[in-house]
Amino acid sequence: MVSRWRLAGERGDAEAAAACLSQDVVLISPLTEQFRFHGRDQVRVLLEAAFAAVSGIHFHTQVSQDSTCALFYRGSIGTRQLEEAQLLRLDETGHIRELTLFIRSLPALTALMSALGPELARRRGNRPLAALLAVSTAPLHAMTRLGDRGIVPLAAPDR
Repeated sequence: MVSRWRLAGERGDAEAAAACLSQDVVLISPLTEQFRFHGRDQVRVLLEAAFAAVSGIHFHTQVSQDSTCALFYRGSIGTRQLEEAQLLRLDETGHIRELTLFIRSLPALTALMSALGPELARRRGNRPLAALLAVSTAPLHAMTRLGDRGIVPLAAPDR
């Protein structure tokens, strides 16, 4: 099942990825502690939005032990490179029952947040919330981009 999950991710195929999930899957987002995505349908909608935002997914590392697997991939969101770690906990049939995501770098994470929040609200038919999310995430993303390009390099070890 994990190999099917990887292939679906690299192809950006949300339906094939959702088929790897248990019906009662829980997705723990890197973006918030306020809620989780519960069930195959909620996670599929998130995957559709994520695959629309993230391109060039290529898994490069897999570590497994018993019913737990850690996967790592690189991709991009716009011109920004990102790397994601996925902690998968599998059920007795091999389907993913819990998926915890971790993303680096901070500018890539805020770019993803700026894309996903409004898109998920639009998919639910809530255009006012989509607009609010777009406006409220833009300053954080702008600050992280500015800091990453202009301020953080000043602290580089070779300076």
